[in-house]
Amino acid sequence: MAVFSPTRLSLLVLFLVMTVSRSKAALDAHYYHQTCPQAEKIIQDTVRNASMFDPKAPARILRMFFHDCFIRGCDASVLLDSTPQNQAEKDGPPNVSLGAFYVIDDAKTKLESSCPKTVSCADIIAIAARDVVTMSGGPFWNVLKGRKDGRVSKASETINLPAPTFNVSTLIQSFAKRGLGVQDLVALSGGHTLGFSHCSSFEARLRDFSPVHDIDPSMHPVFAETLRKKCPKPNTDRNAGQFLDSTASTFDNSYYKQVLARKGVFGSDQALLSDDRTRWIVESFADDQSLWFREFAASMAKLGNVGVMENGEVRLNCRVVN
Repeated sequence: MAVFSPTRLSLLVLFLVMTVSRSKAALDAHYYHQTCPQAEKIIQDTVRNASMFDPKAPARILRMFFHDCFIRGCDASVLLDSTPQNQAEKDGPPNVSLGAFYVIDDAKTKLESSCPKTVSCADIIAIAARDVVTMSGGPFWNVLKGRKDGRVSKASETINLPAPTFNVSTLIQSFAKRGLGVQDLVALSGGHTLGFSHCSSFEARLRDFSPVHDIDPSMHPVFAETLRKKCPKPNTDRNAGQFLDSTASTFDNSYYKQVLARKGVFGSDQALLSDDRTRWIVESFADDQSLWFREFAASMAKLGNVGVMENGEVRLNCRVVN
């Protein structure tokens, strides 16, 4: 447990500062203080209003940030619309259910009115992701800003996103490619506390799982039966699915408690309990929510620095390049 000591947290903060200083473009918590001091309040108000009318918005915005940063880095490529010549990331299979792009559009419109050509779409996503976590009862952290928007977005590249069927070794490899460690993997997986999944992402665990087992043996049998009823075969309800956490609108550590109870919805969630490299971290986060909050905030800051670029642009419309 010494891994989570105050000394480690201090070293992690130092590491984050050093990482930022070595990136292609320096990020700064005060980046817009002179050019658009009201930027964070505009984004926060927009996100809050959207979340009041759309309960799915917080989870979708948080997932949007993950999916953006995991492809080409945090460059808002996930926001670009497809064209006749190119199918963009948002139309790749893992992203078709994101559905909260309008929130970012709304924030961008207000920002362009208040301080034109200043705040990047990539920064809007990063700030909005922090805000939905905080509004849902989770931790607050200072978002480093100064990202630029990319000009390339390819649906084919969404195959590089971590899949709900991944085992721990594959997950570790995927996160390592983005400069993220095992602890980041487990901490960020807790973002599923706000998540919902359609049956297609986990129904393979419920029937004909293997030649030996009909149901995934790592899943609690009573929970499996509950999911089978929600996801019958054949299934005519395209909206059928399951919340990834029993308190789906609250950012808390119930996700880890569910994994410990063998009630992780995704195979990749439940796999965290079956591997010695991740089990003890799951147990620690399930036991201490404040510990997870600190680690989640640190990992989000680390993820937000992936692929930061200086040769991008500040899009005037987040859906199209300038």
